[in-house]
Amino acid sequence: MSAEQKSLPVVTLLTRAGCHLCATARAQLETILADYALTPQVADVDELAAAGDPDPRAEYGDRVPVVLLDGVEHSYWEVDEPRLRADLAGAMELPPGSELP
Repeated sequence: MSAEQKSLPVVTLLTRAGCHLCATARAQLETILADYALTPQVADVDELAAAGDPDPRAEYGDRVPVVLLDGVEHSYWEVDEPRLRADLAGAMELPPGSELP
């Protein structure tokens, strides 16, 4: 399957209001993902709970910011940039250390 046919990875940042580490993680993710023409999805665990979905807050609330890659926990408290870049390259079938041209 070619990279064009393969679905793009989804990177989600779980946050909460007033979390300074969350703001830092969001800025890092936006910079990293721009190299792959991706944008992070951002979800506030407290807003999700208020809207009727308490599971993310119960699972991740004590570790925000949490980075999910395709719905699976990838890192928490900080962005693991080398690992994220390697996993994105693998998911997008790029050579190691590559970014999109």
